[in-house]
Amino acid sequence: MTGVLYGVGVGPGDPELMTLKAVRLIKENDIIALPGADAKETVAYRIASAAVPELAEKTLLSVYMPMTHDKAEQEKCHRAGAEKIEKYLAQGRNVVFLTLGDPTVYSTFMYIRQIVEEDGFEIRLVSGVTSFCAAAARVNQPLGIRKEQIHIYPAHSLEEELPDEGTCILMKSGSRIKQVKEIIKTSGREAVMVENCGMEDERVYSHVDEIPDTAGYYSLIIAREKTD
Repeated sequence: MTGVLYGVGVGPGDPELMTLKAVRLIKENDIIALPGADAKETVAYRIASAAVPELAEKTLLSVYMPMTHDKAEQEKCHRAGAEKIEKYLAQGRNVVFLTLGDPTVYSTFMYIRQIVEEDGFEIRLVSGVTSFCAAAARVNQPLGIRKEQIHIYPAHSLEEELPDEGTCILMKSGSRIKQVKEIIKTSGREAVMVENCGMEDERVYSHVDEIPDTAGYYSLIIAREKTD
């Protein structure tokens, strides 16, 4: 019998938003993988360890996931991370891979999942609270009412305009914040931005003109149609 690789979402930043299932899996398993060069320095570790102090006593696997556009380098690191995990799976031991938010939404875990699954091991995904749902709750706004559409964009691929209708969620906005602000202004939408939602250094900007021209990686914008 081989082990199971669990892709577990730890939510956006607030440890209290971790699910009971995520907490249980961390407690029940000894091998915990985290996306970063140093497992204990990762954001996912800081979130999870606040909710599950036992995490500090686990065997931690650092899975290096470089921020690079070099596909060859990406694939090399993904394969190395997968092999590190598969060593334990082949011994019949489960591995819990912790990832921010939900593992199905722009998660680095999915690159590892594909390799490990192709190598014949079982994968199970465990949902977590997404950053955009947490951010909407933080600013007391709905994302969709009645027939409203909800559009989700990684900001680095945002085109020159937004759709005419619905709510637009702009994720990972930090590196293109100036361009994103101009696109929002052109659209005539109302926008709020939550930076580092649920973390100690969280910041909330309630109007597009308040959003600074520089922002961190975990910056999420919600742009809604203006209401009368």
